[in-house]
Amino acid sequence: MAEFDLTEHPHRRYNPLTGEWLLVSPHRSRRPWQGQQEATDEAPRPAHDPTCYLCPGNVRANGEVNPDYTGTFVFDNDFAALLPDTPVGEVNIGGLLRAEAESGVGRVICFSPRHDLTLPEMSPEAIRGVVDVWTQQFRELGARPDINYVQIFENKGQVMGCSNPHPHGQIWAQRTVPGEPAQETRQQQAYFQQHGRSLLADYLALELEQQQRVVLANAHWVTVVPYWAVWPFETLVLPRRHVQDLTQLTDEEKDALAEMVRQLTIRYDNLFQTSFPYSAGLHQRPTDGQQHAAWHLHLHFYPPLLRSATVRKFMVGYELLGNAQRDITPEAAAQRLRELPDVHYKAARHNPS
Repeated sequence: MAEFDLTEHPHRRYNPLTGEWLLVSPHRSRRPWQGQQEATDEAPRPAHDPTCYLCPGNVRANGEVNPDYTGTFVFDNDFAALLPDTPVGEVNIGGLLRAEAESGVGRVICFSPRHDLTLPEMSPEAIRGVVDVWTQQFRELGARPDINYVQIFENKGQVMGCSNPHPHGQIWAQRTVPGEPAQETRQQQAYFQQHGRSLLADYLALELEQQQRVVLANAHWVTVVPYWAVWPFETLVLPRRHVQDLTQLTDEEKDALAEMVRQLTIRYDNLFQTSFPYSAGLHQRPTDGQQHAAWHLHLHFYPPLLRSATVRKFMVGYELLGNAQRDITPEAAAQRLRELPDVHYKAARHNPS
C-alpha cells in the first residue's frame, strides 16, 4: 500500500481550541465546478454617500444624525440583537423545552468616515485607531456587572450578509458567554491545568518551528492558516506574547496588530483581485470577574471564497450532518497567501512599477 500522505489522502484533523474534528479531502480540489457562482461587487463607491446611514452627517433609521466624525465612530446599534432592559425570566418544561432571558448591548463601529474604503485600503494609522476603539470598548463594556462576554467582529461583503458597504464592525456584549468562546475557555483551561502553559503559545511555537502554515509575521504578531482550518483561506492571528485581552497590549503591540490586519486583508483582496468577503472577530477572555490565566487573545478570519472571486465554499450536506470538511489543505492555502504581493492590487494598478 502507498504511504499515507497529508497532501493526497483523506484524513481528519483535530482542533484543540474547540475539541472538534474536521475532514480534509485534498484530492477533491481537482474536481470540476459547475455549481453556483457569485456576482462580484466591484462598482466604485463615492467617498460620501448621502443615502448611507453610516456616513458622517447622515440621518440613521431611528432619526438620529451622525456627527461629522473624522476617524472612528461608535454608537448603539439601532437594531441590536441584545437589549439591556430585557426582563429576567426562564422557561423549563420537562428539562427539554428550555429558554432563558438574555440581556446585553449591541454597538456599531464605523472604521472610517470614507464610504469607499475597506480595512486593506486604510492607512496603518487609521487601523490603529480601530484597534484603540476595540480596546476602549472592551474595557468599558467588560467592566459592567451585567456583561460577561464582549464579542467584537466584522462582516465584510454581501456574501457574508453585510447590509451596508460602509467600513464598519459590530460589538455584541452579553450576560452569558456564547458557544464558541465557552468551548475555547474549557479547552484552554484544561490544557493550562495539564501543562501549566498557554495552549496557543505552545501551538504558535510549533507553527514557527515548522513554517508550513505561517502567512505573515512581525515582531509581535503571527498569522497562520491553522492546522485545523475549516474555511479555504481561514487564518488565525496570534500575539507572540501570552496576553488575555487587548487592554494588556503595549503601544508597540497595537501598532503591530494594525499593520498585521492591514497586510493580511491586502493579501485577501489580492488573492482573487476582489474585495474579499469574510467574517472576522476577536476572541478574548470572558469578563465575568475570573482570572482566566489560560486565555490567549487571538483573531479569527473566516473568508468563504474557494476558487475565484465568484466561487465560494458552502457549509451544507456532510458539514451540517457530519462535521466540517475542506478540500484545499491548510498548507497549500498558507503558501498561496504568503506568496501574494503586499501592495493592494488597486494601488498597483494606479502606480505600476
